Amino acid sequence: MGGGACWGMWGGGGGGEGGGMESVVEVGGLRKAYAGRAVVDDVSFTVGEGEIFGILGPNGAGKTTTVECISGLRVPDGGRVRVAGLDPASDRRAVTEVLGSQLQESELQAKLTVREALELYAAFYPRPADWRVLAERLGLTSLLTKRFGVLSGGQKQRLFIALALIGNPRVVVLDELTTGLDPRARRDTWEVVEDVRNRGVTVLLVTHFMEEAQRLCDRIALIDKGRITALDTPQGLIARSAGSTVISFTPSAPVDDEELAALPALTSIEHKNGRITLSGSDETVNAVISLLVRHHITAHQLRVTDATLDDAFLTLTGATS
Repeated sequence: MGGGACWGMWGGGGGGEGGGMESVVEVGGLRKAYAGRAVVDDVSFTVGEGEIFGILGPNGAGKTTTVECISGLRVPDGGRVRVAGLDPASDRRAVTEVLGSQLQESELQAKLTVREALELYAAFYPRPADWRVLAERLGLTSLLTKRFGVLSGGQKQRLFIALALIGNPRVVVLDELTTGLDPRARRDTWEVVEDVRNRGVTVLLVTHFMEEAQRLCDRIALIDKGRITALDTPQGLIARSAGSTVISFTPSAPVDDEELAALPALTSIEHKNGRITLSGSDETVNAVISLLVRHHITAHQLRVTDATLDDAFLTLTGATS
């Protein structure tokens, strides 16, 4: 069995970006087609030990097929995949001992209790994690006697994370982890994912939620139509986008349009119901504040919104999120 975080003792080390760490997942020139249509087309990336690596893209982009090839659930048509040095296609059994997965639309038998599910999955591994410790850490202890069919969406997701971790994996694949969850359950699940990484497990996170990727990931591969269109840190992707910083306020006195138009890095001006909205950069923000101070004008309800991963996604893929 591959060495991973000691989940039985809930131990492990911290994480970081893949650039300075040993690669635990390697994908090179990956290809997969269905009925002659390329779903994954020459995808290449590496994932560092202890990293949260995001695969981000719209529905149908090829994200799930990519991680299914990594997990050994599908055989690639071409390219190379290695997980901890193992080929998922030819070393499937060995890969299951170093990689755990929570796949999209996972389900269990409705009458199975949480305890029964944990005990069943623990029996699949020669040296499993202590499921009681996992249950306690993931907030499942009070649910042990509940049947799967009556669990809420968030409770099911926590159970699937526990099942993905019960084999003491070095790598865990989480595919569309928070789809269908309410905002509170989604944020609770994010905290669990961060804790999983902090305990020493490498996380491969598949999502189409921009906020989720920006919050959790050390690096992100943007996939569109089966190809990687960009790969960088969240801030690196945002810096490469055409997204603007937006400044909006209601001035206490009229502001000269010619002076506004002369602001540095300004890309647009909008007046609506006495409110002014400007698009530009950090330089624009500083300049407009200086302009208002010089004219003794107060900016009521001032709002400054930075560019986001949504902006980067739209710029770098040309798609809608």
